[in-house]
Amino acid sequence: MTGTWFDQSRRPPAGRVLAAVSIMPALALTGWLLAGVPLLLLGRFTPPFMLPLGGLLAVVLCVYGARIARQGEAADATPWHVAAVGGIAVASGVFNAVFHSEQLAVRRDPATYAQYAIWVARHGSLPIPYDTAAFGGPDPALIQGSIGFYDHGGAVVPQFMPGTPIIDALGFWFGGVPGLLLVPPVLGALAVLTVAGVTGRLAGARWAPPAALAFAVALPILYTSRTTFSEIPSLILLFGGMALAFDTRRRPRAAALAGLAFGLAVLVRIDGLRDVLPVLVYAGLLIALRRGKGRGVAYAGTGPPLLGGLVAGAGLGFLVAYVLARPYLNYLSDSILPLLAICGLVLALTVAGAVLGPRVIPPSWKAVRSWRWPPGLAAALVVLTMAGLAVRPWVQTVRRVAANPDDLLNDRFIQATQRATGLPVEAGRLYYEDSLYWVIWYVGVPVVVLATLAAAVLARRIARGRGFVWLLPLAIIGWTTVTTLWRPAITPDHPFASRRLVAVIVPGLILLAAWGLRWVTARVRNAGYGTRVQRGVYAAGAVLMVVPAVVTSIGTAFSPIERGEAAAVARMCAALPADATVLIIERVTADRMTQVVRGMCGVPTAHVRVASQVTGSGPSDVAAPSDVDRLSDRIRIARRVPVLLAARRDQLTPYGAPTQVVALRTRQDERSLVDPPDGTWSLGIDVWMTVPRTG
Repeated sequence: MTGTWFDQSRRPPAGRVLAAVSIMPALALTGWLLAGVPLLLLGRFTPPFMLPLGGLLAVVLCVYGARIARQGEAADATPWHVAAVGGIAVASGVFNAVFHSEQLAVRRDPATYAQYAIWVARHGSLPIPYDTAAFGGPDPALIQGSIGFYDHGGAVVPQFMPGTPIIDALGFWFGGVPGLLLVPPVLGALAVLTVAGVTGRLAGARWAPPAALAFAVALPILYTSRTTFSEIPSLILLFGGMALAFDTRRRPRAAALAGLAFGLAVLVRIDGLRDVLPVLVYAGLLIALRRGKGRGVAYAGTGPPLLGGLVAGAGLGFLVAYVLARPYLNYLSDSILPLLAICGLVLALTVAGAVLGPRVIPPSWKAVRSWRWPPGLAAALVVLTMAGLAVRPWVQTVRRVAANPDDLLNDRFIQATQRATGLPVEAGRLYYEDSLYWVIWYVGVPVVVLATLAAAVLARRIARGRGFVWLLPLAIIGWTTVTTLWRPAITPDHPFASRRLVAVIVPGLILLAAWGLRWVTARVRNAGYGTRVQRGVYAAGAVLMVVPAVVTSIGTAFSPIERGEAAAVARMCAALPADATVLIIERVTADRMTQVVRGMCGVPTAHVRVASQVTGSGPSDVAAPSDVDRLSDRIRIARRVPVLLAARRDQLTPYGAPTQVVALRTRQDERSLVDPPDGTWSLGIDVWMTVPRTG
């Protein structure tokens, strides 16, 4: 039966299958984003344009990536390894799809991303226009912006970078809101493939299945694979970039793809700029090694295309940020400006290194093996850094003095959480000193210890001129881990704060732990122990990687949050008159529902400034009756029907007979500050509606 579809001689080796499928998620996202950005900028991000163009680019890049994997170095994988990784990825996707979240009312970031995606999927353009004519003209009491959506330049501009909404829009086009909500589980499954592929390349294929499982069951991964966060797409691009950089070592021009994947991480998440800084330095080092004859590693020629791809991808991200997310950049200016300064300094040093490198680096990379003190210093620095993070809670308490309204609001939120969880109420407390223990909660002590051991050994090897293939992954993981854990820059309640660990730290430490277990197994083998002992070490290592994560995750793994919001919003939209203009007269409902009504119900919507916004003080979260009456009359003059929304019946009774249009009782995230989350809290969302009486 030679030549048939089951002919073993015609099948690609299992290692190349694993290599190919594990880079395709990053390549598919790269192609989709490259098509989506210009179309969104042109206001043509619609299915007739985007599906053929984005689909074609994604397919072309995946086919090209398969060729790279076929011609590259095959991992030592067996069909069992490939089947195990594929099964874990599929199981992850199905499990998270069953327990997916429905965060649509804008309370925190996932709902902002969801509303962002719904708008661009329906309208294909940004910013979000508002027509004051529907309100009878401009009025100082009308507020068009809301939580996650800025009123800027006469239009509403969504918070965050557009990369994730561009990806999530595909689900909306194919399945409406339910389709949108199922995109994160699919991305989570693709992330499992990506992490397993990088592990197979750098640690060995036999460690890819346990690494994939440890990654898939970690609570931060479960959490961000169930709702519309940006961290999972960023992870796919960053770790896909690592895999591509590995595969293209012998194909210099193809390394531009790796750089492009790295650079586009900025388009998905502005923090990606920090994550890819080591890529910039690495590319400069390769260029310097290439310029000196006989000085470089064998694949130093990949430096220029890697740098070109990185600059192109990150440059596209900056362009889009400036055009479509300028208020967001302004909001983050206190952290973005220093980061840009660091980037400028690193770029200058990279250029200087590329120019001067041939004069100062050794005649051969292998020549550094004769150095005595740098290897030990590199290993010691890794251990001391992790030890410093471990003792940090005993020597530092991180606080912040509120310097702006956003900081003040965040501080009030933390104090409310302290009261709710029975902790001492401490103004300005951020809990950042516990950040390493956040990691330990979610992946366990064995993974952290093994990862530290692996990083120390690898740093020592690299400083000796060996294991250069690990330089880029170790630099990205180490840099991002240390900088993120030092300053997580997020509200510290869990599981929400765990998202900071997703893009690099959790998968990076699992990757290092897998290599660490490989190193331990090799030591056991070299000590003369037989196959049975080696298999026992393998099995014990796999258990140590997986079980601690499962113990933490089990408390929330089977508890979906904010379910029922899609149906509740649909009922609310159905209750609105076709020619309605909605005024939200109460603060909480305005925060949650302004963009929901505007974007999902398709109705002109604004909220009316509340009394505390007028006076600057006072407890009232309801608009002044004089403002409500005046705006209602102006809407009628514009030949539309004024509709008032609020959280309670009594807030609307002065204007008409209220009807409850949302009465949702569901569950929300726990808000744990000093312990890993192990459950969920109740959540009630009520919205009342009335058409105000005339006269």
